[in-house]
Amino acid sequence: MALFLMSDLFARAQSTVTVDVETQNPGQTIATNFSGLSFEMQYVLTNSNGSHFFSPRNAALIALFDQLGIKSLRVGGNTADRPSIPVPNEADADSLFAFAKVAGVKVIYTLRLDEGNLDAATRMANYLIRHYRNELAGFAIGNEPNVFSKTYPPYLAEWKRYAAQITAPANSPEAKFCGPSTSPGHERWAADFANEFGNRGPLAFVAQHDYPGGDARRATNAAAARDNILSPAIDEHYAKFAARFVPAILSNGLPYRLEEANSFYDGGAKDVSDTFASALWALDYQWWWAEHQASGINFHTGDKVATSETNKPCRYAVFWTVPGGYNVHPIGYALKMFSLAAHGSLLPVSIEDSDLNLRAYAATSGKNEVCLTLINREHGDSSRRAEIVMNPGLKKARARFMLLTCPENNVAAKTDVTLGGAEIHDNGTWRGKWTRLKSTADGKFVFDLPPATAALVQFAGSPPSIMSHTSGQ
Repeated sequence: MALFLMSDLFARAQSTVTVDVETQNPGQTIATNFSGLSFEMQYVLTNSNGSHFFSPRNAALIALFDQLGIKSLRVGGNTADRPSIPVPNEADADSLFAFAKVAGVKVIYTLRLDEGNLDAATRMANYLIRHYRNELAGFAIGNEPNVFSKTYPPYLAEWKRYAAQITAPANSPEAKFCGPSTSPGHERWAADFANEFGNRGPLAFVAQHDYPGGDARRATNAAAARDNILSPAIDEHYAKFAARFVPAILSNGLPYRLEEANSFYDGGAKDVSDTFASALWALDYQWWWAEHQASGINFHTGDKVATSETNKPCRYAVFWTVPGGYNVHPIGYALKMFSLAAHGSLLPVSIEDSDLNLRAYAATSGKNEVCLTLINREHGDSSRRAEIVMNPGLKKARARFMLLTCPENNVAAKTDVTLGGAEIHDNGTWRGKWTRLKSTADGKFVFDLPPATAALVQFAGSPPSIMSHTSGQ
């Protein structure tokens, strides 16, 4: 398929971009449970009204999980290892896993390690495996252990002590774990962990945390911070970060997951993590890690998040609690859009001769269908738009698209975000629509991609040939 981007008569300058999608060379299969959320362990406890957040009766939350395509739920965070916070009891776990069953998610459950009680952890692990084996993805032992165990060897010894007792013949020998779940800057522990256990040990997967924007407290210039997470330099950051642990994991035949991640740590950056910039960032972030063989990402979220010994409003939240349900923030739309496109196998995509800040990803479900995601990260006064003319190279080809947009293409926007022309409502409903692309007389399709906008274009027809796309302003 060829996409030819024609010049805009009102453009300040023209930029031509060539994007090639190799439809005959499918790559990595996208994990069906790729999309995930991460919550503080405190959310497993009863609230001030004596009720549970994670409850099979929480219809609005269940509907939202389904709407966003969430298949993995991790409970942990700083409150998993905070001595002042109670450890969940069996009744708390019952409510959590009853929710998980109805919502159709697998749970990554964190056992307390810092000042923890091994016997109590073993009893809980035994209980969960006996009652909720089908809803359990595995156990994490401790959260970000580099905070309380300054070097790797003491942590590894304690982790092994916990795992050995939990998997003892008299307890739960079939138990599976993840780890080391370290904060950014300590990802070498993940490589060491993979080398220690390999794929014959007790690991379900290797877990790593990531906040590529860094410390939110240092993001004092919101505009500059938004520029940072949308810049090509962020891609270089991902590559350097991944190089420190991913090769060791894959060479040991293990899967890995970003078990806790978001834009900036310490609760997120005000006027950055809560804006449309975070939606474009998160959409690209998911695709980047899927291309690099991650089995999933759990975006940390909640009304409040634990930082050190305090709780603060969660700026990077996917949604916040409101009367009647949950208000989806811009980043939530990125999860929704990814869930619509990320099925089946990845298709190689290359962008050539481009000076646009544009990213492109493609996947195929193997049913003569190709989903192409385009992310125009250009923003601000000098940003550029593109008119794209597409020739899909399919017999009797059909095409449709939807856009992820914000008011006035302003990445600082926090509200009125739409996908397919519609918002996700507080009750979890969404009525977004596809827009058909009518072919021209010569069988091509014309498409316009504004700045600070993402598009999902879906093509269907007879078995596709190699698709190439050319775009420009």
